[in-house]
Amino acid sequence: MGKSNFTEEFKLDAIKQITERGYAVADVSKRLGVSTHSLYGWMKRYSTPSGDAAKEDQSAEIRRLKQELARVTEERDILKKATAYFARDAK
Repeated sequence: MGKSNFTEEFKLDAIKQITERGYAVADVSKRLGVSTHSLYGWMKRYSTPSGDAAKEDQSAEIRRLKQELARVTEERDILKKATAYFARDAK
């Protein structure tokens, strides 16, 4: 038996069938004529670690929330000053 060379696009499409479309590895293996061992190897090589993606998402969310907190704090301080100014004039 010779070693088959598959393109990167073929490998990525096979991985997407498993991860995004929800097909079983055995089904994709039979349909594409690729061993399950190869599919698992491709998944390991080409899939991004979910931990890193989750950390990036959390970091982006934290940055967004800090910016929003700074904006809201500034608005609150402005309203406090305005309230004090108008309260002083009402007397």
